[in-house]
Amino acid sequence: MAKSQGNFNKKESEKKKQQKQKEKQEKREERQANNKKGKSLEDMMAYIDEDGNITSTPPDPSKKKEVNLEDIQIGVARQTETEEQDPIHNGVVTFFNESKGYGFIKDQKTQESIFVHVNGLLDRVKEHSKVTFEVEMGHKGPNAVRVKLVK
Repeated sequence: MAKSQGNFNKKESEKKKQQKQKEKQEKREERQANNKKGKSLEDMMAYIDEDGNITSTPPDPSKKKEVNLEDIQIGVARQTETEEQDPIHNGVVTFFNESKGYGFIKDQKTQESIFVHVNGLLDRVKEHSKVTFEVEMGHKGPNAVRVKLVK
């Protein structure tokens, strides 16, 4: 008669369990041997060199730079006030589709093409009409609003 498989599997699992415990004990002993506790303060110090890199050697005092405290800015620098531009622009209607109700105006100063919709018109315009307008930012970019014909 054959021996039952239960005893064989039980012995194998016991061997595996003991092998794992032995490996675990060896790892623990290795960690304890390589333990870095008890290092001196000097061994644990890290320095930053003139380029901002972390090193283990102290910086060279001859390369030390003096920094004026007033030059250090924490946070966002204040914006310088920009001169206000004239809100009213002059331009020429380069394209206008009356059936769809939109077109484009070319600004005379910047030569920028600005979208205009029929809702932004105060007077009726055609292509090549000289107009004055104001610019507001829309969802897709600048839009011309309060568009008037120049007489």
